[in-house]
Amino acid sequence: MLRRMSEIRALTFDVFGTVVDWRSSVIRHCEAFGREHRLAADWGAFVDDWRYDGYMGGIGRVIRGEAPFTTADNLHRAKLGALAAAAGWKGVSEIDLDALNHAWHLLDPWPDAVAGLERLRSRFVVSTLSNGNLSLLVDMARHAGLHWDAVLSADVTGAFKPDPLCYQAGARFLGLQPDQVMMVAAHKGDLKAAQKAGLKAAFVPRPLEAGPNRDVDLSPDPAFQYMASDFHALADQLGCP
Repeated sequence: MLRRMSEIRALTFDVFGTVVDWRSSVIRHCEAFGREHRLAADWGAFVDDWRYDGYMGGIGRVIRGEAPFTTADNLHRAKLGALAAAAGWKGVSEIDLDALNHAWHLLDPWPDAVAGLERLRSRFVVSTLSNGNLSLLVDMARHAGLHWDAVLSADVTGAFKPDPLCYQAGARFLGLQPDQVMMVAAHKGDLKAAQKAGLKAAFVPRPLEAGPNRDVDLSPDPAFQYMASDFHALADQLGCP
């Protein structure tokens, strides 16, 4: 039986991993970069380190007050420079590294994302609520064909998730109360933090996101209002045409 969701006015989306396949996309860019510059590496492991230590580790340091607020682009670029130095890359300029860092602006969507998002948008306001920065998310939307009603980023809200200020600011920018907004994400920690900030939660696991080197909890969680296999399944549950 379809549950009534008339009180929900907007859906806010985690982007990296939930809407776009960041890992496969960046690996492809790195492989092309390696061919161009005659560099050999385990590009899957390289990208994992780039993302999890550089980006997510950097966000953790900001949230703990160990580093000043900065953008996702800056976190990725700093880690890329460190990785290049550690690997002893020769003949690779700072301009080359800037170009490779731009790969995070050009991520491909999951197969259901574009059409599924359009279905959800027919009934709800749809917005990013991402730790990515605004320019990155705009470039990504144009590249991937994602049609957002709003683009909310950490540099807009002034805080990284899972800081409750990020979720609360997202609702405020949409002119809504937190309980009128549902966070859609592939990551349980994101959703639990959103619920603590007053939002509702829809879990859309992406089994292929993390690759073979990380264990991710994809099991159902009754604490979330919804769980769906993809955006089309979520649209079905929410009564979207």
